[in-house]
Amino acid sequence: MLEVKMTGKTVKLTVGQAIVRYLINQYTIIDGERHQLFAGVFGIFGHGNVTCLSEALEQVQDRLPTWRGQNEQSMALAAIGYAKAKLRRQIMIATTSVGPGATNMVTAAGVAHSNRLPVLLLSGDTYNNRLPDPVLQQVEHFGEPSTTVNDSFRSVSRFWDRITHPAQILSSLPQAVATMMDPADCGPAFIGLPQDVQEIAYDYPVEFFNETTWRIPRSRPDLQQVDEAVKILKTAKKPLIISGGGVRYSGAVEALVKFSEDRMIPVVETIAGKGAFVHDHPFYVGAIGIEGTDAAKELAENADVIIAVGTRLQDFTTGSWTTFRYDAKFININTARFDAKKHFSNPIVGDALECLNELNSRMEDWVCDTNRIEEARKLYANWNEMIDKGQAPTNASVPSYAQVIAVVNKHAKPQDTMVTAAGGLPGETIKNWRVKAPNTFDCEFGFSCMGYEIAGAWGHAMAKNGEGVPIVMVGDGSYMMMNSDIYSSVLSGHKIIVIVCDNGGFAVINRLQTGLGVPGFNNLLKDSRIRNKENPPHVDFAKHAEAMGALARHCESLSDLENAMDWAQTTDRTTVISINSDAYSWTPGGADWYVGVPEINDRQSIRDAREGQEAFRKKQRQGI
Repeated sequence: MLEVKMTGKTVKLTVGQAIVRYLINQYTIIDGERHQLFAGVFGIFGHGNVTCLSEALEQVQDRLPTWRGQNEQSMALAAIGYAKAKLRRQIMIATTSVGPGATNMVTAAGVAHSNRLPVLLLSGDTYNNRLPDPVLQQVEHFGEPSTTVNDSFRSVSRFWDRITHPAQILSSLPQAVATMMDPADCGPAFIGLPQDVQEIAYDYPVEFFNETTWRIPRSRPDLQQVDEAVKILKTAKKPLIISGGGVRYSGAVEALVKFSEDRMIPVVETIAGKGAFVHDHPFYVGAIGIEGTDAAKELAENADVIIAVGTRLQDFTTGSWTTFRYDAKFININTARFDAKKHFSNPIVGDALECLNELNSRMEDWVCDTNRIEEARKLYANWNEMIDKGQAPTNASVPSYAQVIAVVNKHAKPQDTMVTAAGGLPGETIKNWRVKAPNTFDCEFGFSCMGYEIAGAWGHAMAKNGEGVPIVMVGDGSYMMMNSDIYSSVLSGHKIIVIVCDNGGFAVINRLQTGLGVPGFNNLLKDSRIRNKENPPHVDFAKHAEAMGALARHCESLSDLENAMDWAQTTDRTTVISINSDAYSWTPGGADWYVGVPEINDRQSIRDAREGQEAFRKKQRQGI
């Protein structure tokens, strides 16, 4: 540890050293125990962070471990996966150099922002004094010399700052942490660190580095809002609860279960919320929306009152706002006022746990007619029967996603976490994956970020610390986009299991394209501009993974996959299994989606698709 000079009530440190010293003295409470708030750093060093910030991090690696990333975007995605696994109670840091090192991380910031997840991003910046300008990797703005590439983080950060004087961290760092720890404002915090500012030594107040314990606040609801919600709910004949990701982050699952049971109201989940309820819970009816169950869709379409808890009501949840009756009333429970007030709702602004308990206590003896829950259970039973048939093996030469998922799900242990994102697998896992234990499902669909899968699973593996294994479901398209954290996980010793479903390209977007009348174009490999369409070059995903140090197998059949999954659960490192899958077989069900279709076109198939969209849009609820 660096010997620092203390004078009176100050300590002389460089900006880089002071930032690190502050971060290692922040703590959080998890299940009654005190832990360091910042669990580690993902870093790729270059000019902008290697000579000053890395110098400070090297000295504290026993308290704040630094993990070497392979790509700036993916290491920040791993930090996001960690935050998800920890239910936002612990935070990882990602640091990059200037220029492309920083901009590579912008996509990850978008993932964290859209999913309301905390991550601290520290990027090097160009020189504050501008004496050596332009420097390597600097993008110059002729009329705005103070603008750097780090300004691109403004649109995808909850907190953004650039440190231009050493004293500024005294206010900036506490505000950044407060933002990440606030359930209403939670998201990525970005701080740009000019290279010349990082090196400056400054006399910091000793008190700035005192140990601080942060507690996630639980905001209580306004009782007038609760009473108004009670009046509305007591008029309901066919109510429905939508459980979002905020239910999990609040720790409100038990409170929601009690509320649904006390009031006899069925529960559906958003994509971010899936995993709060196990598959066979008696009040659970599956996920809602475009990738949801038909049971949830039918219940939503006839619901007269919807209690939406901890959800931002994204279009994949609402079916682009066509899934609900035009006269349906919404009660939105959310810590964020912006989310709580959407679509003419009656808001209850506050922590999900506190709001549910308050709402339940004021409902007196009101209970929904038992016909509602009986309707829900019948619809859900019919849905599960359909899923069973779709997952059953057939004589098809190539298995469907549903069949592959069924085998992987069967061999997953209750504590294993399924991780996926983007492409066709979100819809297929949302419908087909049967959650065995709470908080063991992570589908990144807030930003629908291809490449999250393997990187996010690396973060999950760190957070789980051996209590179950993250199981990644990834298509060949996402795998090709970002796979280097297979190597990262091998290096760090954090085992994950990766299932690569190879369907020859971007199959789900090909489905959307052809389903709306456009011929298959530039999505599947066979429809792309390639040298040999009859026999396109094939990626051997198993050999590719082996080259990065993983164990791997390719499967030719579902029975091969059964054996491979048994084997993968016994291995001592990251294990990759590849299997070909059908590019045209999809699980039916779910709501429709508002997408753009050309208003005029000579192709009849597109004109027909346009007519269908126009009819669909007439069902949309209007409002914000």
